Amino acid sequence: MAQHPTDRHSALIEDLLAQMTPAEKFGQLQQLAWNGDTGPGGGQNHLAEAAAREGRLGSVLNLVGAAHTNALQKLAVEESRLGIPLLFGFDVIHGYWTTFPVPLAQAASFDPQVAVADARTSAREARSNGLHWTFAPMMDVTREPRWGRIAESCGEDTYLTARFAAAKTHGYQGTAAEQGYDGASGDLGDLLRADAGGAPDAALGADLYGGDRLAACAKHFAGYGAVEGGRDYNTVDLSARRLRNVYLPPFAAAVRAGAATAMAAFNTVNGVPSHANRPLLQGVLKDEWGFDGVVVSDWGGVDELIVHGFAADGADAARLALGAGLDMEMAGTHVGDHGPALLAAGLVGQGRLDDAVRRVLRLKARLGLFDDPYTDEAAEIAGPTAESRAAARRAAARCAVLLKNDGGVLPLDRSGGGSLAVVGPYADSADLHGTWSGPGERRFPAVSVLAALRAAAPELRIEHAAGGAAAVEAVRAADMALVVVGEQSALSGEASSRADITLPGGQEELIAQVAATGRPFAVAVVAGRPLVTERWIERAPAVLLAWHGGLEAGPALADVLFGDVNPGGKLPVTLPRSVGQLPLYYNHENTGRPADPADPAKPYVTGYLDQPYGPRFPFGHGLSYTSFEVSAPRTAAGSVAVADLLAGARVEVAVPVANTGARDGDEVVQLYLHDPVASVVRPVHELRGFRRVALGAGERTEVVFSLGAAEFGFLADDTGALVLEPGRIDVHVGGDSQRTRHLALTLV
Repeated sequence: MAQHPTDRHSALIEDLLAQMTPAEKFGQLQQLAWNGDTGPGGGQNHLAEAAAREGRLGSVLNLVGAAHTNALQKLAVEESRLGIPLLFGFDVIHGYWTTFPVPLAQAASFDPQVAVADARTSAREARSNGLHWTFAPMMDVTREPRWGRIAESCGEDTYLTARFAAAKTHGYQGTAAEQGYDGASGDLGDLLRADAGGAPDAALGADLYGGDRLAACAKHFAGYGAVEGGRDYNTVDLSARRLRNVYLPPFAAAVRAGAATAMAAFNTVNGVPSHANRPLLQGVLKDEWGFDGVVVSDWGGVDELIVHGFAADGADAARLALGAGLDMEMAGTHVGDHGPALLAAGLVGQGRLDDAVRRVLRLKARLGLFDDPYTDEAAEIAGPTAESRAAARRAAARCAVLLKNDGGVLPLDRSGGGSLAVVGPYADSADLHGTWSGPGERRFPAVSVLAALRAAAPELRIEHAAGGAAAVEAVRAADMALVVVGEQSALSGEASSRADITLPGGQEELIAQVAATGRPFAVAVVAGRPLVTERWIERAPAVLLAWHGGLEAGPALADVLFGDVNPGGKLPVTLPRSVGQLPLYYNHENTGRPADPADPAKPYVTGYLDQPYGPRFPFGHGLSYTSFEVSAPRTAAGSVAVADLLAGARVEVAVPVANTGARDGDEVVQLYLHDPVASVVRPVHELRGFRRVALGAGERTEVVFSLGAAEFGFLADDTGALVLEPGRIDVHVGGDSQRTRHLALTLV
């Protein structure tokens, strides 16, 4: 067996540490931006070239292309005193050349293999272009659709996010096969190791050497998805219980999966900025979870400690960040500028400095950079391939969510002789890539929905008008219509929060005008977030949420609209009736006066006077062109001992599911738990298992979920230890979070 790269280079790393000057050590903790446009300020090209020659640079972000990275790498390797190679990083969020659906859309697939496919394709393309490190996946649980970065998230559920965090980490780093990961395991204890009380072990330190592996980055640690009012970068004030049980577990899953790096969040957590939050960075991440990778700042995050009012100046910010457990500063230079003086003054310890440098050097060894620091320019992938396009197309179709389909309007009939009006501002738009779409968006436009429909149905007469009177006339003249609406990619993502999350720019009026014609029609929504649909949803017979689907969004949408692919996606977020309901999420706690949906007139209960209680569409909702029946769950035993669960025993729950319709299709069988009486109030439902199953027309099968201690328990506020209490547990199964069948188990 080949020796592990960090084992082979451990002596080299220690030798380098012994030779390095303080300035060179702090230089390894410096990441500079090359013509950066991901944050305030310009590029730092001149600084990067000089620092590379002087051996005072650890990493560069936003420089892409094998020839370009090789040229800068040559300065570091061949002209600096110690020849330590550089790390090249880039925001490869959902594609490099080949853009896949935005991460929120991927979560709607309820299929972690979609995330793996994206990450594997992205890693191959990016690594061939000279990159080593991606700042993804983002695993911030969020219940705030106003927040623009919800597009980069996996939505509101902790368990779903954890599953996708692990999947994408394995995908980027190419460790799925080595670690026996197939995306199907939903064992929460295995994901988090919360029940083991120790550090994750198997994947940490895995070899990332090769032409198809990127170091992954678990971001943003922590609580960023809970920003007040959905305003980006805003304050986060969380109880220890919510932090432990809602926001931290996906990070534990990524660490367990072997994430090579983690990124601190912009926000404060209970008054302490994450970039200087020692209890989180050092205490939870490194000490409690045993994370041995690199913790990097977000863009300018160290400098922002001053703006927060937490640090007095740049030197103070560097001291606080390093002391909290930060290992590398992105874009800012406070650590490099002030580090040597802080060390000399005893304000930064030698052990802390060497630990940070050792982590950076280990990462470079894991990536094979001490063996071969250059990228083969002849092997550079210059654009999407037929294979990568096909993978992106399959993914986008798999992510589509059919919200409603009254009267079976969908799928569309493409038989010869018919006519279809395709209207709306996004019908012939290439703005389908979504936020953070990388260099692929600039060089390879997405195929529009209109072009894809015409290619898929050459016998169908398709007329198009973007809007206005021409659109209405086109609809009147056609047998049926498709209205393609949504939001620009620029309206979601970082620094793109919206106070009003309805359709912008007169699109609701267009839907009303189309409805008034009396023609049957469907609405396709392309967006990076859940939108408020209340003013038009009742008028539209059929609505398909297609998200920002990436490079192949148009062809994928055509596949779904014409029925070549039966939609099987489910909502990873709750769709509210209005912004006034926010935050609104399925796994809330019961109040002492809960609302009764069966009795909306009941007084003195939680809710609003001017709006029905509950969402427009619940978490987990999604229809199909066929029908499914999820039957009552069964288990062999009605009780299990807490001691047995803690010792590793598991409870198997069998769920019969049948395709009762005339088409083949997919159903996502969802399992939720509820602890009705506990030492702390537990959520009304918590997702603890899901399985997407393909069934032919009339076919039946049985899905078996295996539940262990981690699924039944919760995490202690202070230590994160698993708490498991005796009593009744209600097990709910169904096709969404509301329409469920259940059984009761007893923990004794």
